[in-house]
Amino acid sequence: MDHLPLPLLFFLLCSTSEAGEIIKGTECKPHSRPYMAHLEIVSHESAVMYCGGFLIRRNFVLTAAHCAGRSIMVTLGAHNITKKEDTWQKLEVTKQFPHPKFNYSLVHHDIMLLKLKEKAKLTLAVGTLPLPSQFNFAPPGRMCRAAGWGMTGVWEPGSDTLQEVKLRLMDPQTCRYFKTFDHNRQLCVGNPKKKKSVFQGDSGGPLLCAGVAQGIVSYGKMNAKPPAVFTRISHYRPWINKVLKEN
Repeated sequence: MDHLPLPLLFFLLCSTSEAGEIIKGTECKPHSRPYMAHLEIVSHESAVMYCGGFLIRRNFVLTAAHCAGRSIMVTLGAHNITKKEDTWQKLEVTKQFPHPKFNYSLVHHDIMLLKLKEKAKLTLAVGTLPLPSQFNFAPPGRMCRAAGWGMTGVWEPGSDTLQEVKLRLMDPQTCRYFKTFDHNRQLCVGNPKKKKSVFQGDSGGPLLCAGVAQGIVSYGKMNAKPPAVFTRISHYRPWINKVLKEN
């Protein structure tokens, strides 16, 4: 298998609890990304892994379906995930809604909604992120930003502080390396001539284009070289709206 979902790969490489970080990015100004969520996941095998996510309603976080587990604790309002601040809000996930057609081996429909046990308090450090409409199809060429606490290199540890990186939306041909890439449901992200990318532990985090979340970090190459594949959020708006309405 030439690619793996981003939290899983680190586990295979290092045989330790999973983590991840932006490659060739820069540290965010503290709390400048108030929608970012840090997910601590206990897997069904009792391993601990980490993902990103983002707040879209006071009681709902959007992330990747491969970040599902036995239990999930969400931290909002964090910058340095190892240093507790007054801005932190730690909220338990009461229900996980992975997409019903999620396929782990193909990594298709890699999107999941998390319902929080309590509603988050909106503050300067905690806020929601808008989603695109169903018909807002982000085209190749646009420059966007990804953020996360993932690994800064193939053999580097996860970042304590939130990192971000500018990445370009690429033509679908750029992702021909990934045999199951689907341009209608996924985004091809990151110029292969650059070293900038997302990596292990960034899974589930958002791709922001002009202030709107267009993608969710899904998977990439084992050597961390771009491009990486993101779930295209606009394709899933009808499903997202249905889950939010029913819950």
